[in-house]
Amino acid sequence: MTTAVDGKTVTLTGEALARWKYQRYMQDYLATVQSVDDSVGRMLALLGREGLAKNTMVIYTSDQGFFLGDHGLFDKRFMYEESLRMPFLMRWPAAIKPGTRNGAIALNIDFAPTFLDAAGLPVPRDMQGRSLLPIVQGRTPAGWRTSMYYRYYHDPGDHNTRAHYGIRTRTHKLIYFWKKDQWELFDLVSDPFELHNLYGQPGQEQLTTTLKAELFRLKESVRDEDQLANEQLPNGVDGPVARLRGK
Repeated sequence: MTTAVDGKTVTLTGEALARWKYQRYMQDYLATVQSVDDSVGRMLALLGREGLAKNTMVIYTSDQGFFLGDHGLFDKRFMYEESLRMPFLMRWPAAIKPGTRNGAIALNIDFAPTFLDAAGLPVPRDMQGRSLLPIVQGRTPAGWRTSMYYRYYHDPGDHNTRAHYGIRTRTHKLIYFWKKDQWELFDLVSDPFELHNLYGQPGQEQLTTTLKAELFRLKESVRDEDQLANEQLPNGVDGPVARLRGK
């Protein structure tokens, strides 16, 4: 790799090349974030000028987070916090008090029920997810989920990511890389960066048993019957839900 440094052309290899690539990566990423921030600001300003801000629901979210060198990774897909967590910011002055926060577990399957609820329309009984309106208004409904399920099939696929599934609760995470028969258990309270695998460690037996039982309950509840567990999906396919249901 050749590049210009102080007006001179130099060849980069090894660690120097890796550092150069990382800087370009971070610059591109931060420029993208800045452009999104600027565009959201222009949109909010327009709503204000047009007198539409009070009763317009504005949501900022994404599909997944992005690794920026965390765990030695970039891109996303792995179940670690930097990738698993998604931003979710909502502004609706007519219905939501500014500064409202809630630590309840929300999933993207909740988006459609939320939009229907906000529009005053019924949510179909067979639709996955629940409306987030009570959550963003500071009320957590009885029986709200206390855990969530994740699965990634493409192994290694376009992204060199090992297939895995797992469960996350408010305080812990259990991940299983089934093709490697490797488990990982993290205490998200004492180890928020997930640097210490507790699986198999003395004193973790009861917690592990409890989390495994909940993991397999959630796995069954979404009808994940390992249909694709030993099948390599075509390039560019990350595991379509339609195929999970045999369609």
